[in-house]
Amino acid sequence: MISGLLGIPERQISSTLHLLDEGATIPFISRYRKEATGGLDEVQIENIKEQHDKLCDIAKRKETILSTINEQGKLTPELEKRINATWSPTELEDIYLPYKPKRKTRAEAARQKGLEPLAMIMMLQREPNLTAKAATFVKGDVKDTEDALKGARDIIAEQVNEDERARNAIRNQFTRQAEITAKVVKGKEEEAAKYRDYFDFSESLKRCTSHRLLAIRRAESEGLLKVSISPDDEACLERLDRQFVHGNNECSHQVRDATADAYKRLLKPSIETEFAAQSKPTTKLSAYLRRISASCFSLLLSDRNGCSPSTPDSVPAAKSSASMRKATCCTMRISTRILRSIKPVKRPPNSAR
Repeated sequence: MISGLLGIPERQISSTLHLLDEGATIPFISRYRKEATGGLDEVQIENIKEQHDKLCDIAKRKETILSTINEQGKLTPELEKRINATWSPTELEDIYLPYKPKRKTRAEAARQKGLEPLAMIMMLQREPNLTAKAATFVKGDVKDTEDALKGARDIIAEQVNEDERARNAIRNQFTRQAEITAKVVKGKEEEAAKYRDYFDFSESLKRCTSHRLLAIRRAESEGLLKVSISPDDEACLERLDRQFVHGNNECSHQVRDATADAYKRLLKPSIETEFAAQSKPTTKLSAYLRRISASCFSLLLSDRNGCSPSTPDSVPAAKSSASMRKATCCTMRISTRILRSIKPVKRPPNSAR
């Protein structure tokens, strides 16, 4: 699987993972074990390690999910096969969402009041007199017809939120249209002076450069900026309506209200959290910088240790100079990869310079 993702032969990946399991560091492997890895560089080895760690985490998560669903008595062979087949953490969590133990939600409270059958009737959108039907559920903790309808809408909203197709539709909208917006926290203008460029900032998320994301997220963590990621709400609601609303009667209107509530209260905040996590490039850049420092230190230390006490003074100086040249080349090579990974913002043709 790692071979397919990275385009590196399985033999090289197996050898690299074996060396990592033995405790070898990435700079050591890339410099002194080229014959075992087939000449992989620091970036390739780091990518192998990252992918392997991710797959291990997903495998552990699968075990937990399968165990939890099995304890509920809801694990079918088809569901187990589907969970085992996926290696996407997002898809895995979407599959698990309907079975995930929940705190007491509004939907759960409505189910305890016996309103789930009413929600099913509303979802079918065939009932000609919904108000009269809802009146039959007015008993116990259900105060009146509106209370019954509200509870049924809460159940539908949760079902919409847990629907994989709906979640993927909203993700697609975020991917294509989401904008990242930053505004200064009221009363902190002076403290946040160095971030003044982002006091009232808005840009397409997919075009926002890494250095801007770093600055915005840093200011957010310092409590100086409020940051949000949002797509076109109208387009998202239209996608949900196409999927769930199938008529123009009273039931359809209730379902439309429930999908709007699901989007605003559940779906949008959940997907926004996903994209907020994906838009934080600090981990990747920090890993690159760690590799730069480790590689340079390894080069300097290895050549320094190679000088014996009897070596003439001019030789260590020459070796030190060579080490510095190697370290500089290493730094330039990895820095170039960082710069190439950051897509520049395309300015409109008539934008002011």
